[in-house]
Amino acid sequence: MLVSEVMLQQTQVERVRRYYERWLERWPTLRALAQATPADVIREWAGLGYNRRALYLQRAALATAEQHGGELPLEPAQLLELPGIGPYTAAAVACFAGDAHVSVADTNIQRVLARVRLGRERAKDCEPSRLREAAETLLPPAGARDHNLALMDLGALVCTARAPMCTRCPLADACCWRGSGAPTADSATRRRQVRFEETGRFARGRIVDALRVAPRMSAQELTEMLPEQHRPHTARYLFALEADGLIEQGSDGMWRLPGQGSTSIASPKL
Repeated sequence: MLVSEVMLQQTQVERVRRYYERWLERWPTLRALAQATPADVIREWAGLGYNRRALYLQRAALATAEQHGGELPLEPAQLLELPGIGPYTAAAVACFAGDAHVSVADTNIQRVLARVRLGRERAKDCEPSRLREAAETLLPPAGARDHNLALMDLGALVCTARAPMCTRCPLADACCWRGSGAPTADSATRRRQVRFEETGRFARGRIVDALRVAPRMSAQELTEMLPEQHRPHTARYLFALEADGLIEQGSDGMWRLPGQGSTSIASPKL
């Protein structure tokens, strides 16, 4: 459950499916994952993006092995103590795996809450505290798991971001956004969409991808393989990736994935 929730963060189900199956074939238990090297998990994560998720997942596995005997805790408070586990993931694992009576608010549910309860087209236009309050007010006395899954499906299939099918929505009559005429956000407030290839995340991903293949590379080699516009910022990208634990610099000055040549990692302090 934890693996799927982490993989599905900002990534679509169909894209995740084959990575999830391959991951579990290699590391079928959290105990097994705890014994992997950071370099191994980063390489296995290739293609999913947001590489820090791989390290967080392994660090959570290591903490689970050390603190809970390898059994994932299912109480939200205990889950939040694990490295890299935030409020959403803790709630989702606790609810869907442990049947805990908690609200879960992924991107789809947040959009439903923003429209039905708060009268706004987009969740990003709402205060996080108001979204949390709206989620709690909708939570039924029993059946939290089915309730949360139903809201997820509603947001994914009916109350979609670009073309909501309000005439098919079972909450249409109670929807504050629809009742106010379904106003859209002022186009002037929408930021210009930056091409992914222009972002630092793209460049950092290229560096990690290169080091997945080559055992080590110099800063100059990494600079030369980046698109021209990113080359002046290579040092900043390298230090950011090092701070995240995704790469490391050896005593010879060469860059590589972390933990290469070792069999396990020490418990991180995040």
